[in-house]
Amino acid sequence: MLKTGKRLLIAALALSAPLLAGSALAQDKGLISIIVNDPSNPYWLTEGKVAQQTAEELGYSANVSAHKGDTNTESRQIDTAITNKAKAIILDPANADGSVGAVRKAVDAGIPVFLVNAEINQQGLAKAQLVSNNAQGAAVGAQQWVQAVGDSAKYVELKGAPSDNNAATRSNGYRTVLSQYPDLQEVGEDVANWDRTQGYNKMQSLLQAHPDIQGVISGNDEMALGAIAALKEAGKLKDVVVGGFDGSPDAVDAIKSGELAYTVLQPVAIFSKAAVQMADKYIQTGSTGLKGEKHLFDCILITPDNVDKYVSPFVLKQ
Repeated sequence: MLKTGKRLLIAALALSAPLLAGSALAQDKGLISIIVNDPSNPYWLTEGKVAQQTAEELGYSANVSAHKGDTNTESRQIDTAITNKAKAIILDPANADGSVGAVRKAVDAGIPVFLVNAEINQQGLAKAQLVSNNAQGAAVGAQQWVQAVGDSAKYVELKGAPSDNNAATRSNGYRTVLSQYPDLQEVGEDVANWDRTQGYNKMQSLLQAHPDIQGVISGNDEMALGAIAALKEAGKLKDVVVGGFDGSPDAVDAIKSGELAYTVLQPVAIFSKAAVQMADKYIQTGSTGLKGEKHLFDCILITPDNVDKYVSPFVLKQ
């Protein structure tokens, strides 16, 4: 399994210019269909924009659609890609199990599928699955969280969507680190489905049940930012350490303002670009050029010490 570390983030600096919807390059190599989750989240917005820009720079036409976590919508979007005779599909799957059928449908139609960000629970269908190294990212995030909150505290956890393997991987990664500190006590947890509004609402409920917490560890930035809003409203933010995961622009602003202790940057700008480049290579040669199907991209910790090196959405200058 390929592990792609910090050195690849340097290559992403080429993406620091504003992302354009179109390209001046000739587009005569066919269509690449890009299907993301929900572009209202800046992470998935960047994922789609980078993939589209890369495809157009390589001479393809490209379109971006969003399933918003709904497998029925995802299935219809795959049907559309098949009807439009897409040369390849770049897919952020809606559900680890529920997306298997949609991927198989595309493959049966002769269209190679390249998965980004999230995995499916079946190998041998997609030509590649390119994802953040969530276990590594969770470990470095949890270590930073302990450094900030101390080794004795009551805390709660906000979890992502159970249908996404990333949620369990991050939560398990947190638990592996935090369980080494017997005086850290998890007094509550809830699922907020990667969503800021749900993070706010779930944090309000958790605060009512556990008003004396000292920490919140979150599976992504959007839930963490929702928690921060609830803590501010309750007048408790100054007494609670909040940690995030994703490396979103809003999270970076929250670090600069002192509201968020850290975030763990997922190199979505890197692997979204790499997925399209891999698709192009496969279309041209019949091979991805790499061994194995799953490829992990290491995450990078962002703290007040290096936050000024954040040069564009999900890109940290090294």
